[in-house]
Amino acid sequence: MNFYSTNNPSHKVPLKEAVIKGLAPDQGLYMPEIIPVLTESFYSRLPEMSFADIGYQVISAIFGDDLSEAQVKQLVDHTLAFDAPLVKVEDDIYSLELFHGPTLAFKDFGARFCSKLMSMLMEGESRKVRVLVATSGDTGSAVANGFYKVPGVEVVILYPKGKVSELQEKQFTTLGENISCLEVDGVFDDCQSLVKQAFLDEELNREMLLTSANSINIARWIPQCLYYFYAYSRLPKSDKKLAFSVPSGNFGNLGAGILAERMGLPIDIFVASTNVNKVVPDFLHGNAFQAKASVSTISNSMDVGNPSNFYRLLALYGNDETVFRQKVKGFYFDDADTSRAMQSIKDRTNYIMDPHGAVGYLGLRNLMRMFPEEYIGVFLETAHPGKFKSTVDRVLGIDLELPERLKEFMKGEKKAGSLGNDYSQFKEHLLKKLS
Repeated sequence: MNFYSTNNPSHKVPLKEAVIKGLAPDQGLYMPEIIPVLTESFYSRLPEMSFADIGYQVISAIFGDDLSEAQVKQLVDHTLAFDAPLVKVEDDIYSLELFHGPTLAFKDFGARFCSKLMSMLMEGESRKVRVLVATSGDTGSAVANGFYKVPGVEVVILYPKGKVSELQEKQFTTLGENISCLEVDGVFDDCQSLVKQAFLDEELNREMLLTSANSINIARWIPQCLYYFYAYSRLPKSDKKLAFSVPSGNFGNLGAGILAERMGLPIDIFVASTNVNKVVPDFLHGNAFQAKASVSTISNSMDVGNPSNFYRLLALYGNDETVFRQKVKGFYFDDADTSRAMQSIKDRTNYIMDPHGAVGYLGLRNLMRMFPEEYIGVFLETAHPGKFKSTVDRVLGIDLELPERLKEFMKGEKKAGSLGNDYSQFKEHLLKKLS
């Protein structure tokens, strides 16, 4: 299958180029030329299928023209090496826990798939791949751990100084080996801009093979659709409509859910739930899409003012803004709203949400208030609350016990360089790594 640029549908490339380049030359995001629709028999068998069996079918449908059956199995087995349990929180409201992977965040799924596929596609190549990653928190840790010690790959992670939790920072700055980190004097959007400029720099691209492991890369983005199929397969039978509420920053996760729906998964509506960085909810309420400077919040992984995946969302709906607004509802919440939701759920159900999951819960609750008794819903719990221990402890008045994996990360020594919000400095840093 070929993949086209969201900025120019006539620009099409094969799988290897789409994955290794990450971003199209015109700064568009790559999209599959054809979105396959899975059969009715597949959907009827979903409740009896394992997570891995679901993965084989879905990934084969998308990548089967380019990968062998054995490669698909190897990819899926590596990606789905942990569970994504569905937990009932309230009547008709379920949490999809996506934090049971190595770094306890949903991005483990995409990062593991991306690193494995990239190594497959680069087999036999003499050149080293340099993976550039901008992170607002969890992407950095998932990618760093997914690519750690992968032969022929170097990872450079850019993150905003003082705007990720200490635990998130430790997860990617303590590894060393083929992982290097740069603390940028700015916000996530600045980090993302530096990475995009590097991809478009002709001199850099002559000197080195650059790619991305952010959700702009199809190899990071597409596999995230798998847990939507899995969640659907584990829901109790219901005559009510189905809603998925997705806490959103760069909007790759929501895009993956829409991809699943485009493949035939019977999701009736999505909720784009954000913090006060609300450019997409504003658009969904009828305004023009307009990027803005990001604002810091307690749900820091969603502090994105210029989400790259917005145009991918539009492309999934045929660039029809009307259909987009019909299928996706948008709500935003401030830190006080988020804190109250975390406290309320803890008091009533003893379930502990992280700040991002709390935003997802609030978006689902808003939808269900608008349409009483009409929906059964799932919100995505995207990270273990321990990754935001200081916030969770303060809001809930507890001393949250960290999982052993997180405790081990906290013992490591931070290794990170400093960088101003200046592209020439970043370029110089990359070129020095060649010498």
